[in-house]
Amino acid sequence: MMNKKVFIFDDNTDILELCTLLLEDAGYQIKTSATSNNIVDQVSAYMPDLIFMDNWLPDVGGVEATQELKNDPNLKHIPVIYFSANNDVKALAEKAGADYYLAKPFDIQDFEEMVKESLAS
Repeated sequence: MMNKKVFIFDDNTDILELCTLLLEDAGYQIKTSATSNNIVDQVSAYMPDLIFMDNWLPDVGGVEATQELKNDPNLKHIPVIYFSANNDVKALAEKAGADYYLAKPFDIQDFEEMVKESLAS
């Protein structure tokens, strides 16, 4: 089985470290970024199987960054899990065009299940 690649966009280093730890343990290849600047270039260079997108990112926010990805014919197929501590995470994910959403703080089991589910489809 090819190692699945996951790209995590979050400006919180604790979240990045936790997600990286969990996903590497599960056998995934991880790339992280604290900014969604040049999002199309960043994602095109790595071509992940799954993207985690935080809502609050410096410069270009998560909604706009996700919309850019979903408007790109080469990248729109990549599932995006929108994750945020914002109470409106579901509405934000819908506005962004994300495929899934996860509220922070998240339960580790929910996180792992969502990764499996999004990569299975």
